[in-house]
Amino acid sequence: MKRISLIVCVATAVALGAVAVSIRAQKHRDAQAARHGDMKHTAGDGAARRDCPSMRDSESHTDCPATGGDESKASGEGGHDAHLAAAGERGAKAMGFSQTATTHHFILTRDGGVIQVEVNDAADAENRDAVRQHLAHIARLFAEGDFNTPMLVHDRVPPGVARMQRLRTEITYEYEETDSGARVRIKTKSAEALAAVHDFLRFQIKDHQTGDSLQVNER
Repeated sequence: MKRISLIVCVATAVALGAVAVSIRAQKHRDAQAARHGDMKHTAGDGAARRDCPSMRDSESHTDCPATGGDESKASGEGGHDAHLAAAGERGAKAMGFSQTATTHHFILTRDGGVIQVEVNDAADAENRDAVRQHLAHIARLFAEGDFNTPMLVHDRVPPGVARMQRLRTEITYEYEETDSGARVRIKTKSAEALAAVHDFLRFQIKDHQTGDSLQVNER
């Protein structure tokens, strides 16, 4: 009997040990599976960030243009307003007269175009005289191929300038006074120069937002 009892005890101990080992093995497998799942989730998040250009240096998808948030639109409008304000400040310094007290017009014609600036208040003699002085100076500079003033105002080389410089002997610039300011008439018989002048004037219309027609005035 004693021998049988001993055998039973040994068998029981072995069985309990096997159960304990099995439980520990299962816990280890569960822990590995959990860690693997976390790694996949993290990798997926990282891939999502890499797929979004704006997320490469950001932790928030609100910075991604694909979200279509109002903040990005507001930022774009603010940037455009800032551009106009900066151009106005540079223009006042480069031209020597107030940009808000005067009105620019750029007109495309069959043989060239017109740059015209006039004061908003007919009694504003100070700005009117400054406009006349500036445009008389511009007519001489443009004829020499010097376009530094518009480059300074717009903070870039306007379209058409390179060709207008190269073809400057094919283009004339005539200064004229008006009752409220002055104008510069640009004329050419060269088709290439004409295209350059029109590109230059269209850029001015858009960047100054004058509202002038982008089409050629046939009159």
